Amino acid sequence: MKKLTGNQIRQSYINFFKSKDHKFVRSSPLVPGGDSTLLFTNAGMVQFKDVFLGTDVRDYVRAVNSQKCLRVAGKHNDLEDVGRDDTHHTFFEMLGNWSFGDYYKKEAIEWAWELLTEIWELPRENLYATVFKDEQGEIPTDEEAAEHWLQQPGFNKSHLFYLGRKDNFWEMGDTGPCGPCSEIHIDLRPEDGPFTDKAILDTDRFIELWNLVFIQYNRKSETQLDPLPATHVDTGLGLERIVAVLQGTTSNYRTDLLSPLLTATQKLAGHTDQEREANLTPYRVIADHARAATFLIADGVIPGNLGRNYVCRMIIRRAYRFGGHIGLHEPFLATIAQVVIKNYAEAYPELARTRDIILDTITREEEQFQRTLNKGTAHLETLLNNVKTTLSGEQAADLYTTYGMPLEIARDIAHERGLKVDEEGFHKAMDEHRIASGAGQSMGEVGGEEVEVYSTILANLQEEGKVGVAGVEHNPYGELSLAGEVLSLVRDSRPVDVATEGESVSVILPQTPFYIESGGQVSDTGTITGEGWEIQIGDIYQPAAGIIVHAGTVTKGSPQVGDSATVQVDAQRRMDIIRNHTGTHLLHAALDKIVGDHARQAGSLVAPSHLRFDFTHPQALTPRELEEVEAEVNRRILENHPLEIKVKPIQEAINEGARALFGEKYGDIVRTIKTGDFSYELCGGTHCKTTGDVGTFLIISEGSAAAGIRRIVAVTGREAYKLIQERSRLIKETAQALSANLDQIAEKAALTVEHLSAAQKEIENLRQKVAAAELVQALDKTLVVGDVNVLTATLDGADMNALRQMADRFRQKYPEKGIAVLATVIDGSPLLIAVVTEDLVKRGIKAGDLVQFVARQVGGGGGGRPTLAQAGGKDPSKLKEALDSVRGWVEGKVIEG
Repeated sequence: MKKLTGNQIRQSYINFFKSKDHKFVRSSPLVPGGDSTLLFTNAGMVQFKDVFLGTDVRDYVRAVNSQKCLRVAGKHNDLEDVGRDDTHHTFFEMLGNWSFGDYYKKEAIEWAWELLTEIWELPRENLYATVFKDEQGEIPTDEEAAEHWLQQPGFNKSHLFYLGRKDNFWEMGDTGPCGPCSEIHIDLRPEDGPFTDKAILDTDRFIELWNLVFIQYNRKSETQLDPLPATHVDTGLGLERIVAVLQGTTSNYRTDLLSPLLTATQKLAGHTDQEREANLTPYRVIADHARAATFLIADGVIPGNLGRNYVCRMIIRRAYRFGGHIGLHEPFLATIAQVVIKNYAEAYPELARTRDIILDTITREEEQFQRTLNKGTAHLETLLNNVKTTLSGEQAADLYTTYGMPLEIARDIAHERGLKVDEEGFHKAMDEHRIASGAGQSMGEVGGEEVEVYSTILANLQEEGKVGVAGVEHNPYGELSLAGEVLSLVRDSRPVDVATEGESVSVILPQTPFYIESGGQVSDTGTITGEGWEIQIGDIYQPAAGIIVHAGTVTKGSPQVGDSATVQVDAQRRMDIIRNHTGTHLLHAALDKIVGDHARQAGSLVAPSHLRFDFTHPQALTPRELEEVEAEVNRRILENHPLEIKVKPIQEAINEGARALFGEKYGDIVRTIKTGDFSYELCGGTHCKTTGDVGTFLIISEGSAAAGIRRIVAVTGREAYKLIQERSRLIKETAQALSANLDQIAEKAALTVEHLSAAQKEIENLRQKVAAAELVQALDKTLVVGDVNVLTATLDGADMNALRQMADRFRQKYPEKGIAVLATVIDGSPLLIAVVTEDLVKRGIKAGDLVQFVARQVGGGGGGRPTLAQAGGKDPSKLKEALDSVRGWVEGKVIEG
């Protein structure tokens, strides 16, 4: 067989399984849609997780794809090893084929063997397989898989090994779907001769190519495994590994997937081949991290300070620092990213679509880090000079918050000197920092017990013929009121026959018009009513595939299972939400036009009262930009464009230019919303029929949501009208207060401010004159304590600025051997200022100590420089007594001196 390129190998895998009636499912984004438990997609099965959990069903039972994956956090974290060897990566591709209750072990093993040995022509004598045998003797040995391996043509039975739970039993979590797996390994050095010890499979002589997982159990507890009603297959084959094998190299970085990135880096560095080989670690880090950053940004992740954004920032900055090791001290990663885009765009067209955003974002992040890298590195080196073994977590956190140096870079530098970083302490310090800055935590998800309860209810309803195979009918786009039967009532996660007034209860009906929260749009609320009873519905959700739960409170009567019922969506609230959702699409289009196409959605909330839209942009919008954005949205509203809503295959929509939104999960068939020639998005939300239905759009605020992410809050429809009314009322009241016509408000207000400013200056001058006169009188009462001139005085009507000026006058009269404490009372609170001449500071007398001594007596505190300090207090009644105590304090200091 001729040598295949990496792209050809990927496609040949997909084509092979398509020939076995598998549906090609495109890679999901690196950000898992609808899964708050994962930072990034880290395996091919992530987008099918809900199928295995029973919370979703697909219109196919066989699937194949190549999945983008990233492993930089948690138990799957390869970051520290990246660059040190030829096989570790942060970003990688996972080829996979799946069966959802269709074929099982026989076909999975046969097809894997056929692809490896007949299509890719790998030598049969170099392939080995492992199957499961429980070392604890509790779970049955997978003899079925072993039997199928022994039936494969040319498979050597001595190449079959039995391994235990650690290697050959897969589990999704502490509970849930699980099962045995079978791994396929290849011998890279068969010339080393035969062996009998299966431990050799874990040496560098072998590479694990493919893992076939057979999901046949449901773990209920540590000791209970129940057979699943349907069995599944989940396989994973690392693309980089198989490409290296098929291209005859032991290094993933020497395949045509990554070697072009090393070549581009070498050209930038001006290295010879020998210099490149001597610096493989930085070369490999740059190649890996540039590829990872390119894919991350294409999927909507931008550099920032938290979560996914932090990871994106860290890998760009880490790659940039390693560039410095080979003489690259200016931004260079965009050049490497261009090679990534060229090599991968055919398989992942999103790279080409977002090319400019990728390159601009990477370069901007390099430039930002460039400004602080030298200072941060110098500071770290100083810290490490005083460290014996471990840099503290607090110090590492300070390096990040002050100099933008990620933990991973500080760790790299420390390792280069044989030192460590307290990573646990770092995360603790950063958590404290985030709490102080108001950062939140992510939410959990529906519990396993609840899923099981509702899955059982659904199965019973289907058996009784109360609902169809697909489960509860759901159409939030039609009528807002439907009639049906109360099929089930659930209270405290247990089915009940009846609910009583005041109880919280969940209701299942055969059909519902309620919208379920997704895509940023909140759920509908409303009522379910029957003869003599009513339930107020406050939430609606889908705990398992085919089941929809209306959660609410019984406000009247006692609903029972079997009662006839009418479900009614709150129509006015729904209309408010609809206006805001369509307004969100118009806002996105306006930002794209006025701010730039880099302003991509990074999150949203569509509620009845307002809309919130987060978008990627490095700085605040100017007042002029905000005016233009608001005007653009309202222009589109007044043009009254119809919204064209269609359902079509996702790839068709993407090819037509439809926007897929950050963090959302899409199926193969999607709903699209097209408005004129300016807005085209994938969206499952509810919308207006025409843009004119939005009414009016007003921006309430614009601010920072996170580093590199801006947030606009706006209102439409009824709330916009309320805001207009409120603003109109305030304008009229302001005009009346200024004795001006409406069109004269700005001019009259500016004139009033000018007069007020002049009056304030005059008041300030008068205060200073009064304070100066009082000071002149007070100076005559200056005491001499030892050899020190001591003045205490209360200057009525003075503010802190006047006190400072009077302190300066005191120092002019007493440039040496002078101490003064001056006070005033503003709005019932004492203010103090203390002054000590330089010569007395040298004798140990400090203004900060003195002002704190006085302030404590009036219930306050303060501080400042040794020569000048200020303080505040709470109790003016004790001010005279506090000032009188200054003499004794000075006497004590003079005697000490």
